Amino acid sequence: MAKTNAKTTARAKRVRRIRKKITGSSDKPRLRVFKSNKHIYAQIIDDSAGKTLVSMSTIDKNFEKADEDKTGNAKKVGMLLAAAAKSAGVSKVIFDRGGYIYHGRVKALSEGAREGGLQF
Repeated sequence: MAKTNAKTTARAKRVRRIRKKITGSSDKPRLRVFKSNKHIYAQIIDDSAGKTLVSMSTIDKNFEKADEDKTGNAKKVGMLLAAAAKSAGVSKVIFDRGGYIYHGRVKALSEGAREGGLQF
């Protein structure tokens, strides 16, 4: 049996608990966040169709890093995601924080998405 990290296991439990309550539909898709040590990723997902409508991250071609920290880059990703979502016809989403606390980079991404015009 493989060893697992306690933090990873606890986060996986939180993700399952959150996903019981949150589902995205075609009129109000789910905005999902994942963060690694270096990068942050965000997707807008229609769970009823099982498709990712829009995605954005710090490693995308469209993203240009500023001389900011990771939190500033997360906010910029949120703003770019909101712009891409508007062009895809999405204005309202349900926020899925991905098992992370609503603080730091996750909060910055959501604030950037709100500034960009997404409603949640």
